[in-house]
Amino acid sequence: MTDVNHPPHDPENPAVTEGEELSASNEEQKLTFAQLAQTGHAPTELDPDAEPVLSVDNLKMYFPVKSSGLVRRTIGHVQAVDGISFQVPRGGSLGLVGESGCGKSTTGRLITRLYTPTGGSMQFGEKKQDIARMSNRELKPLRRDVQMIFQDPYTSLNPRHTVGAIVGAPLEVHNVVPKNKVLPRVQELLEVVGLNPEHYNRYPNEFSGGQRQRIGIARALTLNPKLLVADEPVSALDVSIQAQVINLLQDLQQEFDIAFLFIAHDLAVVRHFCPEVAVMYLGKIVEIADRESIYNHAHHPYTQALLSAVPDIKQAGQGRRERIRLEGDVPSPINPPSGCRFRTRCPLAQEICAKVEPPLLQIGPRHKVACHFAGEIGRHPATPVTSGLLGVDRQGSPDPAVTPQPVGTNPGYDKQWFDLDSQQMVSA
Repeated sequence: MTDVNHPPHDPENPAVTEGEELSASNEEQKLTFAQLAQTGHAPTELDPDAEPVLSVDNLKMYFPVKSSGLVRRTIGHVQAVDGISFQVPRGGSLGLVGESGCGKSTTGRLITRLYTPTGGSMQFGEKKQDIARMSNRELKPLRRDVQMIFQDPYTSLNPRHTVGAIVGAPLEVHNVVPKNKVLPRVQELLEVVGLNPEHYNRYPNEFSGGQRQRIGIARALTLNPKLLVADEPVSALDVSIQAQVINLLQDLQQEFDIAFLFIAHDLAVVRHFCPEVAVMYLGKIVEIADRESIYNHAHHPYTQALLSAVPDIKQAGQGRRERIRLEGDVPSPINPPSGCRFRTRCPLAQEICAKVEPPLLQIGPRHKVACHFAGEIGRHPATPVTSGLLGVDRQGSPDPAVTPQPVGTNPGYDKQWFDLDSQQMVSA
């Protein structure tokens, strides 16, 4: 694979410097990520008929909080991830966004089983194996199919090992190829990600940030995985290098049919790479939908606040949209608010929000939202749309005249959904 923005370096050269990689013109440096990415690749499209390669149902991760002193007792739990459900389509991409501390990275580490979940299930592959309940011995063959690209491209690489040893380690652990074939395979992978294959004997500190991230990608691709968990893969890179790496990931996705769980803060990057996006807040998914619905028709007040903070060049001539400023601090995950976790900062919060947790309700063919007052900006209803479904009145107290309905229990999308305008279940 040839990367016009990342030409191979002379193997006789000493260490590759950051300056060599950032050789883009001044005009290029002024472009946004979306403009740079569009010059090479169109945004990834959604395949609505793709079967899920991963189905996560009610996933939880609670970290114990210990008391100080000689006898350390558990006095509480950090509810890092608390009952999230979603699906990643085969060969597709799901973006996971939210502010720091919301549980995004913990979710990625749960899927790769770097953490053992407190509860829930994670069904993977055609056999629907539950990763959450597997022992370490059972997980070993499965680790070939689920790999991770870490956020920091330097600390995730062992500085004492050469690039050849780092990329070749999975091949030796899983006995994928004979020992005399490891080096040729490593060189092939380095070339696939746009690096000089002759640099296999160099150390991580001899490469720039973008090149180290490519090394991490090469390591993740070594075993031909079916699912890649990318945890902030471009957050530490320059904008022009971000576009190169994202275009590289798109090429690899198309060539090897890899599914991605793409964790990021940058909503412009997520919009380009992920046809579907899930928004997390304090361990919960508050909205999940296709790209068009999330970015142009967001219904949760937290999603709307996030999008209002993103600079948008397209709106420069039309006047910027109004910035939604959230008041207060994010609550502690050790003692989260009752009911809706966003209610302490939400301008729409009413009594029902403190009493009843809103379900992740499907409101469109591929759109779910967890809010009692779901609606587009300026169109939020005055009364809760979920009260009839949950069997409660407007204040959240049980209503004996209403029978509760099971909602928000399917990790995927149903053929029927709740129409907010008619307040009835409809189908396509």
